[in-house]
Formats: sequence, structure tokens, C-alpha cells
Amino acid sequence: MTTTLIWIAVALVAVGLYLSWTAGRLDRLHARIDAARAALDAQLLRRASVAQELATSGVLDPAASIVLYEAAHAARQAEEEQREVAESELSQALRAVFGEIQQVEAVREAPGGEEAAEELAQAVRRVPMARRFHNDAVRAARALRRHRKVRWFRLAGHAPFPMAFEMDDEPPAALADRAA
Repeated sequence: MTTTLIWIAVALVAVGLYLSWTAGRLDRLHARIDAARAALDAQLLRRASVAQELATSGVLDPAASIVLYEAAHAARQAEEEQREVAESELSQALRAVFGEIQQVEAVREAPGGEEAAEELAQAVRRVPMARRFHNDAVRAARALRRHRKVRWFRLAGHAPFPMAFEMDDEPPAALADRAA
């Protein structure tokens, strides 16, 4: 009888340790999602800021400046529910304005344009990477949260179900070539 109780206690401790380890892993994944989202937000803000700065610099033609400024401003001011759409529209505006290499060359020839073109090229290259890191962390957390043991024992606590950030982040060809 005592041996049976000891084995039951050992089994319960083992199950408890396993559940504790799983809860810790899930907590680390949620922390990774938060950090990745903060990095993604920083890269999106940087891209919008550089685009807005370039739109107001007077280097671009007036129509391109208005399109780029309005898209960048909308992306910076967007509420969380509309953020993916606003960022996608900024990507589309960037592709429309910098679809041709001549526009990038015109920016580079202006005073301070070389630095602005380089900064914009880096910003449009970093957004897809930051979004990929965020979505990978979300995918891993969602996969773990789908396990029965996580649902049955409510190991996720009150953490909201992680959502991926889906947007059009394809950079303009003329800037993507430059960023490589």
C-alpha cells in the first residue's frame, strides 16, 4: 500500500512538473510575441516616418508627395483594428511612387537624398523580416495552445489568443534592389 502511494505521488509530481514546464514555455512564447510585436511596430513606424519625411522634403513631384504623405500619415495614425490595412496601403503607395528606378535616382541626386534613399530602402527591407519573426512566434504559440493539455488545464491563463499580423509588405522593386 505504501509503495503504491509513493508511485502515485511520484507520478503526480512528474505530471505537475511537466505541466509547469509547459506553462513556462507558453509564457516565454507569449513574451516572445510581445517583443516581436514591439519590434514590428518600431519598424512600421520607422518606415512610415521615413516615407513621410521624404514626401515633405520637396524631392518628389507633387502628386507622388501627396500620395506618399497621405498613406504614411494614415499608417501612423491608424487604430489597431485598421493598422494592417493602413500599412498595406503604405506599401502600395511606396510601390506606386518608387516603382521606377528613375524616381529613386531623382531622390538620390537631391541634397541629402542618398541618405534618405538608403534609410527608406533599409526600412522597407526590415518590415517583412520583423513581420515574419512576429508571425513565427504567433504560429508557435498557437500550435502549443491547440494541445489538449493546455486547454484542459488552462495553462494559457487569461492571455488573449495570439493573432498574426497580415499585410502587404512587398517592397518596391527599385528600393528592394538597392537594399540588398
